[in-house]
Amino acid sequence: MHTRRDFLKKGFAVGAAFSLVDLGGLFAAATDTASADKKNTATSDASGSTAPALVAVRDGDRVSMLNRAMTELGGMERFVKKGQTVVIKPNIGWDVVPERSANTHPDVVRRLVEMCLAAGASQVSVFDHTCDAWERAYKNSGIVAAVEEAGGKVVPGHDESWYREVEIPGGVALKTTKVHSLILDSDVFINAPVLKHHGGATMTACMKNLMGAIWDRRFYHQNNLHQCIADFIRFKRPALNVLDAYAPMMRNGPRGKSVDDLIHTRSLLASTDIVAIDAAGARMLGHAQDGIEHVKIAGNAGLGTYQLDTLKIERVRLAA
Repeated sequence: MHTRRDFLKKGFAVGAAFSLVDLGGLFAAATDTASADKKNTATSDASGSTAPALVAVRDGDRVSMLNRAMTELGGMERFVKKGQTVVIKPNIGWDVVPERSANTHPDVVRRLVEMCLAAGASQVSVFDHTCDAWERAYKNSGIVAAVEEAGGKVVPGHDESWYREVEIPGGVALKTTKVHSLILDSDVFINAPVLKHHGGATMTACMKNLMGAIWDRRFYHQNNLHQCIADFIRFKRPALNVLDAYAPMMRNGPRGKSVDDLIHTRSLLASTDIVAIDAAGARMLGHAQDGIEHVKIAGNAGLGTYQLDTLKIERVRLAA
């Protein structure tokens, strides 16, 4: 006789296997590095730069996938100019080791810092408003060491004095909020979360990650979480979004319980469209592209595009 627990365990295993093979159809048309055809995936942005709207890379290590994604997007020089200051906002919320995938992997953060400095940035700062004790989360995530090794600066997010109140133009539920000064004062804002399940918001990806840029997260939870997440990007959208999807957490998020919560998809996404990259992340977790409420709200408000079939996507499978 099968118990409900047996059924759920079996269902998770089947879902994980499906995701590993198909990844929600996101890589259905992926080409390998030897035969990638870019002529049908290019589009022009407002500045005249030719680049895909979304890059999806799989089957490499995190650094090689990030390198390829940035090449496809036109290089970090497209986003960072000489002398500019940069803030990178990863997930550093939890006092767990990198292997648990509750935080952005330090290899991704290290490489982003290196790229920004190589592009001419005068300073690259990294921060998060953590959930666990910030000193332990920063250290045990591996991100402090990674940032410092790369030449960047780690800044805390645990003190309200770092935050300034702003108005959210057109906000439905979120009218004002206090935002970390690095987001307000830096020339370039790069968003670099990890993809994972979230018990309250269903999914953590690029939009949800920005809750770590504000002071009063409790307000979100008490006043329509999904609407508040969508409202924030009316105020500030990152210049670049990089989603660490190497080992997504499929259950027990956002902190997770063990490595058994993960599947290894060996993937990474990058985009200038925060809604599009989250729609792709939703597909990878087994949801419809508009199946995450805050993604749907933001797309319907014209803050980005969740209709992936309307976008130019560069799908790359790295050679083994």
